[in-house]
Amino acid sequence: MAGIVQDWEPVVIRKKAPTAAARKDEKAVNAARRAGAEIETIIKSTAGTNKAAKSTTTLNTRKLDEDTENLAHEKVPTELKKAIMQARMDKKLTQAQLAQMINEKPQVIQEYESGKAIPNQQIISKLERVLGVKLRGKK
Repeated sequence: MAGIVQDWEPVVIRKKAPTAAARKDEKAVNAARRAGAEIETIIKSTAGTNKAAKSTTTLNTRKLDEDTENLAHEKVPTELKKAIMQARMDKKLTQAQLAQMINEKPQVIQEYESGKAIPNQQIISKLERVLGVKLRGKK
């Protein structure tokens, strides 16, 4: 097979041509620019998305701004953290041993004793059972 010639045709891929309406708008904008008119462009933030035209975010944001209430998680009271620490010391347990007895991580006991934990009634009842001390009910 001597002298095989391949005839390749170049393939040119172009973007879709702008529609007649887009070309008309573009021509009008360019004509206004040439005439020296002031042109204001508006960017539509929700164009091409699936969001509703009227969003309730402004209402929610306003409600949040007007809300003056200080919202924070409830922390472990000082009496409770001292009671847990004292009962643990009386039983001669480390935080890790106590955590193992109630099937929790040692970090949980550490957070309760430092007052950083958000009180969980299930954990407190486990602590009461294991330590043999009443921790709740004085409020």
